[in-house]
Amino acid sequence: MNVANLINKNVVDRKSAIDTYLNNRRHTKMLFDLLQPKTYYDKPIPLRHPIVFYEGHIPAFSVNCFLRKGLGQAGINCDLEILFARGIDPSDFQEANRAAIKTWPERTTVQQYAREADQVILEMLTSATLEDDAKPALYRGQSIFTMLEHEIMHQETLLYMWHRLSPDQKKKPANMEPPKNESASKPTTVHIPTGKATLGSQLDEIPFGWDNEFPEFVIDEVPAFEIDVYNVTNQDFLDFIEAGGYLNSSLWSQAGWKRLQVTQRLHPMFWERISNRWMWREMFGLSPLPHSWPVYVTHDEAAAYARWKGQRLPTEAEFHRAAYGTPSGTEQLHPWGEAEPSKIHGNFDFRNWDPVSVGSYPAGASAWGVHDLVGNGWEWTSTVFNEFPGFQTMASYPEYSSDFFDDDHYVVKGASQATGRELIRRSFRNWFRPDYPYMYTSFRCASDAESTQ
Repeated sequence: MNVANLINKNVVDRKSAIDTYLNNRRHTKMLFDLLQPKTYYDKPIPLRHPIVFYEGHIPAFSVNCFLRKGLGQAGINCDLEILFARGIDPSDFQEANRAAIKTWPERTTVQQYAREADQVILEMLTSATLEDDAKPALYRGQSIFTMLEHEIMHQETLLYMWHRLSPDQKKKPANMEPPKNESASKPTTVHIPTGKATLGSQLDEIPFGWDNEFPEFVIDEVPAFEIDVYNVTNQDFLDFIEAGGYLNSSLWSQAGWKRLQVTQRLHPMFWERISNRWMWREMFGLSPLPHSWPVYVTHDEAAAYARWKGQRLPTEAEFHRAAYGTPSGTEQLHPWGEAEPSKIHGNFDFRNWDPVSVGSYPAGASAWGVHDLVGNGWEWTSTVFNEFPGFQTMASYPEYSSDFFDDDHYVVKGASQATGRELIRRSFRNWFRPDYPYMYTSFRCASDAESTQ
């Protein structure tokens, strides 16, 4: 269910809120059920907490956000709500080790806490005041939406964490369809003329948004530019590797090259070299490198490839022009128009466990004919994550964005195969460190438009 449907005339609909909460909890349980029990205290990603944290974090966040901040009530278990309050985003392994917690609770304790939290939250969703203009965390039901979208976002986090586990640590679904691996379309670019880009949104225009989405930020003239019709594919990136891209310091930023020397990686994190053959790490196994799938890389890798091509990464404003602008000068709600996101528009909302060939959803192309701007992989931009003029922190989660306005995170736009449909809105912004290699993040190249004079 789309979270946007929960508000009717600025009043939260209880039944829809309860239904969405229950659906979220079922989906999260399904994701944990994919794992073998022995993985519970493993750390699939060294820069993150172990798996146990996430099973406790989701209900603890809901308690802290909705029960405490929203309703002003006591929590369920103060110690667990402190322990599971927030994840980590360390810049390196040393910082991650300093943030590590030595002792975690037994799984039975975590799951019992989650059941108790679910019970109280559902009781409050049934009987409490869910919207109160006098309470900032309940203004337009903010804490309810924050709680619901937070879990949806973490479902994607869980999936890309699970991706790092070996196949024998996971249970492959019985009804899983084989991934699509078709021939990629020939690379082409499209010209986007000078025009307006509307970033963010006004508070009263959408039912809910995170604080970095507000207020609306209009750029009246985004200069004309050229942009790739399709995301860079594994085959495209293989050409970069074979040309020595990882060995050529001139293609990398000074900081990016330094980070590369630390990791010593010579290929994308999702690739593996086995018996002189490139393989792609699917969710439940390995397959020969799917040449037509979008490549998933870091910002450092994407920027190096773009320089190798004599191009650059698009800005956040250019992404908006390519995705939501039109030749007539208007702007659309989605790349394909005003229709609600559906299965014909892109690879998102857990439609597939892995990406598919670029251009597989022509109905989702933008008015300029640019494909896959929503789904099949988030997209790096060259824009450093920061606030829009007039930014204010949100009452229900004040540290959500502001802690990351540090000039060390870049804006990513769009969506991946594991992005919930509820997050597919024009104003939504995501962000990651430039060397974070685990996320489902691809890219396309852009360049300044050639002068017509």
